[in-house]
Amino acid sequence: MPSAKKMHETDKDKKSEKFISGRHQEIPVDPAKEFPRTTLAAGAVVWRGDPANPEIALIHRPHYDDWSLPKGKVDPGESLPTTAAREIEEETGFHVRLGKLIGKVTYPVQGRTKVVYYWAAFYLSGTYTPNDETDELRWVPIDQAQQLLSYDVDNDVVSKAQKRLQLAPTTRVLYVRHAHAHDRKKWEGDDNLRPLDKKGRRQAEMLVPMLAAYHPTAIYSARPHRCQQTAAPLADELGKDIAINKDFGDEAWEKNPAAAKKAFRRVVEDGGVPVIISQGQTIPGIIEDLAPRFLKKPQEELKFKKASVWVLSFNNGELTGADYLPSPLPVR
Repeated sequence: MPSAKKMHETDKDKKSEKFISGRHQEIPVDPAKEFPRTTLAAGAVVWRGDPANPEIALIHRPHYDDWSLPKGKVDPGESLPTTAAREIEEETGFHVRLGKLIGKVTYPVQGRTKVVYYWAAFYLSGTYTPNDETDELRWVPIDQAQQLLSYDVDNDVVSKAQKRLQLAPTTRVLYVRHAHAHDRKKWEGDDNLRPLDKKGRRQAEMLVPMLAAYHPTAIYSARPHRCQQTAAPLADELGKDIAINKDFGDEAWEKNPAAAKKAFRRVVEDGGVPVIISQGQTIPGIIEDLAPRFLKKPQEELKFKKASVWVLSFNNGELTGADYLPSPLPVR
């Protein structure tokens, strides 16, 4: 075990390591443009047991002779949550359910800025086998992990994860605005029948691996065809039915917001990890109604792009965390 904390890989300026975290996290539309010459990666604090006193998985990399958290670079065609789930499986053999976005780490590597996004991830199944990148894995309590980890910045990530796990949610809603549809002005007839366009169909397909990383337990959709089309690829992949309810859409929000709020609350009360495909007026209205204290930005500054996802964490009906994923399309 290393006797002192190391710097990441070939880093020379340890002071430039930075960890950014909060209960409200937003991934930029184009995270590769956050810094000049960016290398994007994703990983997780993989945990099991009691969230109040969990064990977490650490890996040893013989190439660097270090103990670290599982992570890896984004492959072409991936979103960041997809990368996190894939890299965990490749490095540990574990299937996990992504949870709260903990934050991001930035540090220099060979003239580039490496940006690593970390999630908390619950262990579901799988057995570790040594591989090309790692030769040992240990499950350890958090206090032991902080002694074993080779990098201070990884300790920061684990400390933030520990705080998030104290608020382990009873429900995590994946609140999705429907994908890009044909122009309303050019559509004749019933607007509920207006379908996705080519870009929207691709967004709907790319939502599948991103949302699947959270292991959804149910899928709900507003009545418009474009909402149901957005939900369909995920439902097909998971073998789940789509529960269609007009109260999840803008028409209900405009005419009877109380019914829309009640429908959303029922889903929260049912627990699990439900997906709700909704629309551009309803989602901001519902989030505003929840009035989370940790959302510092004025409501008009929050983002609600087509095919974006708000990952909303609830503890006994109270919204305690919110992550914004602006697009399911590949980040590289």
